Amino acid sequence: MKKRILYIEDDREIGTWLRDHLSERDYDVAWLESGEGAVEQAEKCDLVILDIMLPGLDGFTVGQRLKKAFPATPVLLLSARTSIEDKLQGLDFADDYLTKPFHPDELAARIEVLLRRTGKTPAVIELKHLLVYPEENRVVDSRTGEEIPLTGKQHQIFQYLLLHPNQILTKEQIFEAVWREPYLEGDKTLMVHIRYLREKLELDPGNPEIVETVRGIGYRVRI
Repeated sequence: MKKRILYIEDDREIGTWLRDHLSERDYDVAWLESGEGAVEQAEKCDLVILDIMLPGLDGFTVGQRLKKAFPATPVLLLSARTSIEDKLQGLDFADDYLTKPFHPDELAARIEVLLRRTGKTPAVIELKHLLVYPEENRVVDSRTGEEIPLTGKQHQIFQYLLLHPNQILTKEQIFEAVWREPYLEGDKTLMVHIRYLREKLELDPGNPEIVETVRGIGYRVRI
């Protein structure tokens, strides 16, 4: 069955191009040129792609209303705005944020990730010697049956990585998602938290197999 996408964009040239591109990828696309009627349309959709600059209500307001009405429906924001303030404002409710211009293949990849994440959350994720219970914020060592105590930030970092399985996440992405503030180049805060997280999760923290380092880019959890 085709996945249905609600696409809200007031620029007709861009809207036509992207609607046709998504249709070619076998998505059923409902296109609105403003936020009017968005909540009603979203009820039948699997994902929302939302431009920030809209006539009438802006994309931030429309997106917040959509998330309030349908918290499980992923929202992907599109914007020409690149400031960290706009990104953080958007990510306060949206599931992803893509700046214009963008390559359609990147958009398609992000859509696939978001749609995978909206499937039913598994009660438990088996990861090496770990049993992860996402809904309960618990991590258990399967060898002993004992829960591994993580701090709040360690849970947030690990859960964020698990929400993007097999995907390489940059330090900036992780830091801004967890701390909700701009990442400053050279800041070692995340690196320190990752080190302590590995000491609790890894069999050999010096050779991590769960939270992998991708040199020069960031981190990844393989599932």
